[in-house]
Amino acid sequence: MMYRMRNTTMELLLHRRSVRSFQDKPISEEDKALLEQATLRAPTAGNMALYSVIDVTDVKGKQKLADLCDHQQMVAAAPLVWVFVSDYQKWVDYFKGEKSPEKSGIPFTEPGWGDMHLGLQDAVIAAESAVIAAESLGIGSCYIGDVLENGEKIQQLLNLPQYTVPACMVIFGYKKDSGVTKLNPRCPADAIFMKDRYERHDLSEIRKAYAAQEEQSRELKRLPFANTGSLADFYYGRKYTSAFMKEMNRSVAYWFDRWKDKSCN
Repeated sequence: MMYRMRNTTMELLLHRRSVRSFQDKPISEEDKALLEQATLRAPTAGNMALYSVIDVTDVKGKQKLADLCDHQQMVAAAPLVWVFVSDYQKWVDYFKGEKSPEKSGIPFTEPGWGDMHLGLQDAVIAAESAVIAAESLGIGSCYIGDVLENGEKIQQLLNLPQYTVPACMVIFGYKKDSGVTKLNPRCPADAIFMKDRYERHDLSEIRKAYAAQEEQSRELKRLPFANTGSLADFYYGRKYTSAFMKEMNRSVAYWFDRWKDKSCN
């Protein structure tokens, strides 16, 4: 569908796509400072900034991250690598340092799942603000969800304390060209947006929602069973039952268990 662009922000949002290969040059200090400031202006629960961003600059560290994230060399090659972390550790330290429990007369309790979830929301919202700001500067980006895998090794590499959880990683770099790139299809609006309550779709509606993606995959001969399978067949084998997804689920359980493990204090 074609849209009449009302402003450059809408044009940017409607034409952004992930970029996995960048120019071989660092992000300028000016642009990096702008990305930082745009990130800090992201919405945050109670203005508490329940997140931190780890800028991975060490060459060996970036390579280790690439290896731990399914050997994606683009992570090591990216000029800028940011890991967005749900961070309640700083507030636990702040509460205890200020003796807030003693002064308030309210006994201290360890952060719960809601605290973790608010931090995860803050971190991902901040990441998207950085991604859109980057796009406006001609800087491409790509989310790396695989940072959830290999939890124990990621924890050690990034020195993450108990009440922190990696929410996502984003790699950034200047785009190689400014030419128009073809956008991947998305579900139509009526397949995603629901009114007042959740509406469970039947098979025909789900097929319709993903028809454009399936058509593209068939054209690229990516579908299983000699390209006769469906998009559901493709993702069932490629994502849902994959080895990396099993590891991701295991590691997410590790992060949850660690959050509640008092021995980590």
